[in-house]
Amino acid sequence: MPIIRQESLFDMQVLYDLEPTHRFNSILSGIDIHPILNVVTKKSRFGPPQTLNYAAMIYLLIVRITERIPFIKDLVKRLESDLRFKVDCGFLVSDEIPSEASYSRMITWVSESDALEIVQECTLLMAMSEGFISDEIVAIDATHVEARDCAPQKKEAVEKETKKRGRKKKEEREQWLAEKAEEEASLPLYEKKIADQLDILLSELRASVPIHPEWGVKKNSEGKNVFWFGFKIHLAVGAESQYILQSLFSSGNLNDGKAAIPLLKGIQERLASLKIAYATMDAGYDYAPIYEQVYRMGAQSVIAYNKKNEPEPIGFDRHFAPTCVCEHSYRYDSFDKKHETLKYTRPSECADCPLAHDSLCQKVYKKKITDDLRKYTAPARGSLKWKQLYKARSAVERVNAYLKGYFLLNQIYHRTGKKAKLHVDLVQLAYNASKLAIDRLKVLQTIAA
Repeated sequence: MPIIRQESLFDMQVLYDLEPTHRFNSILSGIDIHPILNVVTKKSRFGPPQTLNYAAMIYLLIVRITERIPFIKDLVKRLESDLRFKVDCGFLVSDEIPSEASYSRMITWVSESDALEIVQECTLLMAMSEGFISDEIVAIDATHVEARDCAPQKKEAVEKETKKRGRKKKEEREQWLAEKAEEEASLPLYEKKIADQLDILLSELRASVPIHPEWGVKKNSEGKNVFWFGFKIHLAVGAESQYILQSLFSSGNLNDGKAAIPLLKGIQERLASLKIAYATMDAGYDYAPIYEQVYRMGAQSVIAYNKKNEPEPIGFDRHFAPTCVCEHSYRYDSFDKKHETLKYTRPSECADCPLAHDSLCQKVYKKKITDDLRKYTAPARGSLKWKQLYKARSAVERVNAYLKGYFLLNQIYHRTGKKAKLHVDLVQLAYNASKLAIDRLKVLQTIAA
C-alpha cells in the first residue's frame, strides 16, 4: 500500500523495540476490562467452579490483534508452545489453557453486549484526561472489508413495473400518494432519507444499523464500478491526535453519508468535553442534513462539493464566491462569527476597471452561511484556509491503511454480523490503546532527556 510509505502516523517501532512483557503491559495498561469481565464471569456461587482465567483471555484477544495472529486456533497453539508468551499475557503457569470452544463461547457472550463499546470509551476518556486528545478537526471516511462467507448471486436484473402508465386521476393520485407515504414511513431507519436522522437519539441510530454482509459498490482508479460482498467500517478520526474518536460498523451497501450523523452525534454526546471546530469529509458526504448536524454542534463543515447535475450558479463562481460584472471572483476576506457572515472584497482585477467606482461593482460583499450551509462554508470554499483544512482529511485514510496493514482489519472470519462487529471493535481498541501507549512512552522519553 503506497499510503503506508508516507510519514508515519505514530512510531510503531517504539513499541516493537520493547520486550514483549513491557510491550503488552504498555498497551494493556490503557484498557479497563471490567465491563467485559462483568459479562463473561460467573454471576452465582452455585454450579461448577470457574476454572478459566477470563481476564487473561480478554487481554489475549487484544494481544492477538497487535501481534497479528489471524486465527484463535493459532493463538491456542502459541499458548501451548510458548510459556513466556503465556505468562506475558497474564496467565499463571498453573492456569488452564483455554480451548477454541471456550474462546468461541466468550466471543458470543461479549458480542451480545455493549461492554466493548464502554471499554473503548473509557480508553478515549483516559487519553483525553492525559492531554493526548485535543483535536479541533475531525476527519470522517469509510473503508470496505470483504466477508469470508460465500457471496450470494448479485441481482443484476430489476423487475419491470407492470402498472399502467400515464397521468393518474385525482382520486387515484391521492390514494397513490397516501400509499407511498405509508410505505416510506414503514421503512427501516437507514433506508429513509438522511434528514430523518437529525432528530433521532444516538442510541436508536446505533441500534438500527444493519450489520449483515451485503453487496457494495465502489469506483476504482479508472472510474469503473467494482462490486464486493461484505461490510463497511466508518471512522471519525482526530486529524491531529490520530485517535479513532468514533466508529460505526455496517453492511457493505450502506451509503457513506448515512453514517456521518451517528458518528458526529457520538462525538458530541460521548466525548462532550472535546470541542470540534471543523468536520472534514469527501464529496460522498455532501448532503444538506450533514451540514446541519455539524452546524448544530457549533462547528463548520469542510466537505468537498458534489455538483449532482445542478445548474451553474448565476453571479457566482464554482466556489460560490460572488462575481463582478466582468465575472471576476470576489476574494474571501474573513468570517464574522457573531453574525455568521462571510466577507468578500473586490477582485484585484477590478483595480483599473472603469466600473470600480460605479454602483454596479460594489467594494464589499457579505453572505450569511445560514442562507445555504452547503454552499457557504466558513472558511469559504476555494480559500487557502479551506484547502488546508480539507487536507487534514487524509488522516482518516491513513488510519484505515494502518488498521488493514497492522491490526488485522481485513481478516474477519466470523459468519455473523455481531461477531464481525466484535472483531472490528477489538481492532479499534487495540489501535487506540497502542497509540496511547506510544504517547505515554514519548512523554517518558522527553522527561528522561
